[in-house]
Amino acid sequence: MSYCVYLVEDDKNLNLVLTSYLQKEGWQVVSFLTGNEAKQAIENPPDLWILDIMLPDIDGYHLLQEIKAVSPQVPIIFISARDADIDRVVGLELGSDDYLAKPFLPRELVIRSRNLLERIYSPNTQTRTISPYIINEASRMVKLNEEVIDLTSKEFDLLLYFVKNQGLAISREQILTNIWGTDYFGSDRVVDDLVRRLRKKMPQLCLETIYGYGYRLVKS
Repeated sequence: MSYCVYLVEDDKNLNLVLTSYLQKEGWQVVSFLTGNEAKQAIENPPDLWILDIMLPDIDGYHLLQEIKAVSPQVPIIFISARDADIDRVVGLELGSDDYLAKPFLPRELVIRSRNLLERIYSPNTQTRTISPYIINEASRMVKLNEEVIDLTSKEFDLLLYFVKNQGLAISREQILTNIWGTDYFGSDRVVDDLVRRLRKKMPQLCLETIYGYGYRLVKS
């Protein structure tokens, strides 16, 4: 299952390592080095936040509260170099779903993340609403007023990719990599063609063109 994960970790080397491990699971990972960078993405929630407590600019607890104020149902894993019981307790009280003390094996974070994602997003709850459309990720089905919209596999993959990155500017290169894979060597015109087909089938989808760059799905 493909998920979108936001990773907030100020240590550049650790950030790169963790991002690599998470991406190997087939997840879309957006990483941030500061709390202020992460704040800009709060309005477009991922499927999971992985959040360091000790950030250079914002206290991790404060950032957690801001995240929960916008998207209280999105799970959060706290990571910290401080293994004090008080940190664990405060984090859980504020709404974090798990806590991992540094140093830890990157694989342990992946396992904890996978278990949490699978628990939260079971097939019965994998439904997203992008008004006026209802998207069921488990059945790969899109409905408009109870009528099923017939999408190809690539069209659905593209739709889901936009939905999980709603509000973010996505380049054609990113779309190529995530929809066709890293071994695709054709023209990026296939992206524009796929977007055109998706727009034709879902005309009420608020999909903006960013000329010379790519696309952005905005809230209707």
